[in-house]
Amino acid sequence: MFKKYFDLRNFLTTRPATVSFPPWGRPKHWAVSLAAALSLLSLASGSPQRHLSSSSLLTEPGLTASLSTDSSDPESFTSEGQRPDPIDFTPEELKELQRRFGVHGPQAPLAQLFTHGLDQLTPLRARTVERLEELRPTILQESRRHRINPMLVAAVLFDEIQHAKPGEDLPLAAQSGLFSTHGPAQLGIGELIHQGLLPAEPTAEQIQTARLELLDPSRNVTLLVGKFARLSRELGLPSDRQLEASRSPRDAKALATLAYLHNGKLDYPARILSYMQDPELHALIYSERKPQLSPLI
Repeated sequence: MFKKYFDLRNFLTTRPATVSFPPWGRPKHWAVSLAAALSLLSLASGSPQRHLSSSSLLTEPGLTASLSTDSSDPESFTSEGQRPDPIDFTPEELKELQRRFGVHGPQAPLAQLFTHGLDQLTPLRARTVERLEELRPTILQESRRHRINPMLVAAVLFDEIQHAKPGEDLPLAAQSGLFSTHGPAQLGIGELIHQGLLPAEPTAEQIQTARLELLDPSRNVTLLVGKFARLSRELGLPSDRQLEASRSPRDAKALATLAYLHNGKLDYPARILSYMQDPELHALIYSERKPQLSPLI
């Protein structure tokens, strides 16, 4: 048994660099699984998180390091000439993100297995895609207005809708205070306060109204895009264009950071970047729908 454990550990820790998570192309499912296995193995052994400082988004105090979009930038590659993994965060980055935004460690292994199991349910996925199609106009409109990548918005919504708890979108459940987040993007009252839509200490009546506002799907999506715009400003990200994972490693790292700050779990960015490359979600967001004409006309 011990021999098998160390053989598995040796295989995982000596993997070639070419299997690192590719933000600019469609990721292989086994590569994502391998990355997840590495994270779990590092947690089990107590070893520190691996990192590549060359892709660091937070290389200067205050999280305002400039992000170069030039693919020839030497900081965009590792010493081996490979593109860095955007989901790698240095201990210093994690500490600063935790201090400023309250993010924390990875999801519990059992919860990760449960999440992975839900992703395999075809009827659930089909229903999630249907709900995303209903939200598509708002996703495109608000993303265009704030210059936020619509695939980031769609990927987060896909994940949150797919893993929503039964009954949490009911007004009665929301008003009971049983759930702290609401709506398709799973946003809390705190986000309304951050965006200046609620006072720092709202009254009970304002909280009740805000919960109902968060339950409105279109309004919820608008607030999600506003959240990404707010975080982008606080991180000093480019405001004159939308981030593209295929444009540069720094853009990919910035997208991973925004995903991390939305959920607060360290394993979340890998899942979101994977969804951003999903062909069905790409078709849903970018394809044009034209009504079919009858051949008799």
